[in-house]
Amino acid sequence: MKRKIYDKFLEWKRESAGKTALLIDGARRVGKSYIVEAFARAEYKSYIMIDFNNTPDEVKELFYTYLNDLDNFFMYLSAFYNVKLYKHNSLIIFDEVQMFPRARAAIKYLVADGRYDYMETGSLLSIKRNVQDIVIPSEERHIRMYPMDFEEFLWAVGNQTMMPFIAACFEKKQPLGQALHRKAMDYFRQYMIVGGMPQAVAEYSESRDFDRVDRIKRDILTLYRADVSKYTEGYERKVESIFDEIPAQLSRHEKKFRLASISREARLREYEDAFAWLDDAMIINTCYNSTEPNVGLRMNMDRMTMKCYMADTGLLISHAFDENGLVSEEIYRKLLFDKLEINKGMILENIVAQMLTSSGYKLYFYSNPSREDSEARMEIDFLLAKSKVTSRHNISPIEVKSGSNYTISSLNKFRRKYREQMHTAYVIHKNDLKTENEIIYLPVYMVPYL
Repeated sequence: MKRKIYDKFLEWKRESAGKTALLIDGARRVGKSYIVEAFARAEYKSYIMIDFNNTPDEVKELFYTYLNDLDNFFMYLSAFYNVKLYKHNSLIIFDEVQMFPRARAAIKYLVADGRYDYMETGSLLSIKRNVQDIVIPSEERHIRMYPMDFEEFLWAVGNQTMMPFIAACFEKKQPLGQALHRKAMDYFRQYMIVGGMPQAVAEYSESRDFDRVDRIKRDILTLYRADVSKYTEGYERKVESIFDEIPAQLSRHEKKFRLASISREARLREYEDAFAWLDDAMIINTCYNSTEPNVGLRMNMDRMTMKCYMADTGLLISHAFDENGLVSEEIYRKLLFDKLEINKGMILENIVAQMLTSSGYKLYFYSNPSREDSEARMEIDFLLAKSKVTSRHNISPIEVKSGSNYTISSLNKFRRKYREQMHTAYVIHKNDLKTENEIIYLPVYMVPYL
């Protein structure tokens, strides 16, 4: 499985290996261990991978006994794993490092020693939790790993040429043309259904069997539920309630998360830890209302008003359509041929959120429910800030439209009211690219290039 994060590993090795350890955090089953070991195998003369999920006590004891005697530390480590270590050409991997915080604390001394390079993998929620009695090393560089994006999915199913062509068309702001647009959307609908979890993608690339893919996705959802029980003692019911409610909330016309759907007495302050846990676990992507669409969207963030998207749209589909424990072939067929009459908006908006997140954006939307002023009343799905801030025109509003016939009244209101702040207005839809009345209508597969 080819992953783009590999290039970031190469950049770290070239510029910072020997000065920092690279810590890769991400959701469970997102492929961290796989890609790190593939990198070690290809880029180093030798490597040792210590999986702290099942590391023998003899190895753990080395971190207590020999950190002041690194010659012996490496001698025993090399002998235990039967791997010869080469100065400046061996990589030592601490896999699932959150399971043994002592190893993470040791990074400070190991990096300072300078003989070998170090990478760590883990889940952010557990990394934050398991820091008792250790000094967090300043020598760590963090990098987040997300589910496979559309281009990585295309690589996995054997298409190397589609995404470069899409990128070229986006750059020129020209449509793909009917035949190629239809082909790109066929691939994209497959990607939406399968999602970006590597196990699911691998199964689909081999079998093209949606039932098998769905079983894998359900196994991952079961694993997430087990994590909730394991790591959220004291508020697990709240986390489960939010998790179970996500599809219903996203299927609403207004996709803002309403705690009243869980309980009339529910208050956000009581559920803040539950939302934070799901966000840290990278199970959800949280999108906040920014009350003033201007530079510094975060400064105007309303934490009381949010939308919760699943971090992987393939998992959302299996989570949403679970009445019989398995998404029926009929539902998959309707999704594949764009014949599903309901929930299309939920699925399309979720995957746009997923693509924006993996591109590095924090998610914000704009909502003004004014009853007194119809011109001020509007709902904009996403707001993006320019990477280079200028005195005006910094914010791009984005509307996501899943149907063929739609209106853009909120977007037009936004353009009128916030003309000084607005950069470029976008409509994300399932049709080919076009520009009309200074609005760029983008096919959904172009979102990664925004």
